[in-house]
Amino acid sequence: MGIRDEINLKFSVLNIAEKLIIINTAVFIVNALVVFLFQLPIDFIMGWFELPKGFDDFIIQPWSLITYSFFHGSFMHLFWNMILLFFVGRFFLMVHPTKRFLSLYILGAMAGGLLFLLSYNIFPVFSGVNSSLIGASAAVMAVMIFVCTSMPYQEVKLFFILNVKLWHIGAVLVLLDLVSLPFSNSGGHLAHLGGALLGYVYAKKLQNGDDIGRGIYFIMEGVSSWFSKSKKAPMRTVYRSKKSQRRSATSDISDHQKKVDVILDKISKSGYESLSKEEKDFLFNAGKD
Repeated sequence: MGIRDEINLKFSVLNIAEKLIIINTAVFIVNALVVFLFQLPIDFIMGWFELPKGFDDFIIQPWSLITYSFFHGSFMHLFWNMILLFFVGRFFLMVHPTKRFLSLYILGAMAGGLLFLLSYNIFPVFSGVNSSLIGASAAVMAVMIFVCTSMPYQEVKLFFILNVKLWHIGAVLVLLDLVSLPFSNSGGHLAHLGGALLGYVYAKKLQNGDDIGRGIYFIMEGVSSWFSKSKKAPMRTVYRSKKSQRRSATSDISDHQKKVDVILDKISKSGYESLSKEEKDFLFNAGKD
């Protein structure tokens, strides 16, 4: 096995949060190296991917509504975002599938970017302020608040000594952004709040059986099929009643989803640790589907 194959294998076994951490880190390193080696302006590359505050500039580079979230202004900016992404990713992926994590991450980045863009063009306080948006904070905040909303009473040990419920952490983070808004990095705090709002709405809608990330799933499946190099499996003839087959498949999916919903309700009320080993194993296997 060559080095490239070995790297691909190691990357493939990582979960989606860990893959995003590697991608964000790689973007930061490559950007820093190119700027340093060729003595370029700091925003030479970043300028094409950051989210500008003006609608005229945004129309020229609409991709920036997502790409801004993969660029960071400093190592510490990257470090804290990735640390938080790692820990909330572990909570999220214990319960939910990879595709939901990615859709939430993308929608969170977009919601944060839109709130930034709208605020800087509507509110007079931002008039004349030259600003742009970078960083994964809005996407990470969306995942964080989703977890805090869907598992509000799950306790975590803070600073290795203090047990705190997740909803307390989410409330404090949102409050800090609101309080800090008038003083510094207003654009960043607005993006955090946009991501937080998206995460809260996503979790509440999902509890009611409505997955607002379905559109992102469709796009991801389309992109995946476009780049897939695997051949389709040969067709097989199965002699079975179509009506019976549909009825059986629907019943299996319905029973499976009902069991997942019961377990999620139990987590929401009593925390993840209240689950039995069988329930944890079932949820883990369901999350891989």
